[in-house]
Amino acid sequence: MDKPKGLKRIINAFKYSLKGFKSAIKNETAFRQELIMLVIAYVIVMLIDFSIYERILLLGSIGVVMIVELINSAIECVVDRIGPERHELSGRAKDYGSAAVCLSLLLTVTLWIYLFACHFFP
Repeated sequence: MDKPKGLKRIINAFKYSLKGFKSAIKNETAFRQELIMLVIAYVIVMLIDFSIYERILLLGSIGVVMIVELINSAIECVVDRIGPERHELSGRAKDYGSAAVCLSLLLTVTLWIYLFACHFFP
């Protein structure tokens, strides 16, 4: 069977992405928490007189956390699909995904602290 090409492929990819978002919201607690964090952050960032570049950095950093969380969740799904037995490589794959989320969160927190400190304590 031929795979769709052109606009049809793009439309299908978008549908799969929406399906992924819905699934992440339904099944992934961490993703839901990060989505709430993004909404709260958006309100905070819009209420404070940050430059457009600072706003992009602040909100973009949370977007990066969400992207990494989705990738981590995908890794966990694949590992869990393989089988319930414990295996060193499966554990390492999950740990690496978790470490990536942790690093993205640390980067985000550091960026937020720095930009807020620069803004309120110049």
